[in-house]
Amino acid sequence: MSDFRDAARGGLSKSGLEAALRQVGDERYHNRHPFHHRMTSGALSKAEMQAWALNRYCYQAVIPRKDAMILAHAEDPAFRAAWRKRIEDHDGGDGWSGGIARWLHLATSLGLDAEAVKSERLALPATRFAVGAYLSFCANRTLLEAVASSLTEMFSPRIIGERVPAMLAKYDYITEDTLAYFSRRPEQASRDADFALAYVLGHADTAERQQQAIDALVFKCDILWAMLDALQHAYGAPGNIPPGAFRPESV
Repeated sequence: MSDFRDAARGGLSKSGLEAALRQVGDERYHNRHPFHHRMTSGALSKAEMQAWALNRYCYQAVIPRKDAMILAHAEDPAFRAAWRKRIEDHDGGDGWSGGIARWLHLATSLGLDAEAVKSERLALPATRFAVGAYLSFCANRTLLEAVASSLTEMFSPRIIGERVPAMLAKYDYITEDTLAYFSRRPEQASRDADFALAYVLGHADTAERQQQAIDALVFKCDILWAMLDALQHAYGAPGNIPPGAFRPESV
């Protein structure tokens, strides 16, 4: 299914909708991006790895905020009880003991300054625009669309399974401690994806809603792809770093 715009035109069964959603990931998830392939082949410079960690922090930091937007849409207390676990996973019990803190540890282990990373002021403009677009999407679209956009988590264990072993094997400055963020993510992502998928399959009960769910997942895949496009353009050869963005020589 190369064009997802008409995937649900005639209405899909639940299994057909799930297959369409999974095909979006097979064709458009960012484990197919050249930047990811360069990462797993050992071809990234340390500067590129630093830039990836710094820019990805912007995305990690917005996750609990977008999940709060989703909670604001939800009238079902059972849904809210399940969904708020995502915020706890990223913020931790005190705001700085969850996934965001572990990503910051990843960034500082690569030699970046913690306050510079947290400020996000050195992130690429395209990164900030992409992250802002994702937050706006979850704030302004329907609950179904916002939930469907999170279904990239169905494919998260796949990219972690490619990324972590390769990084440990091919970059001598990266250790298991550096990558501690990833130790919990496959289990969390699988739990969250199962819940979100069940919600989408149960609530996308018309052809129109099914198409909205598919389009939402396409949008999210585009966000993640665009972030790697920006990194490749700025820090890959020959390098086109925009004004004010992270410059490796400044570290």
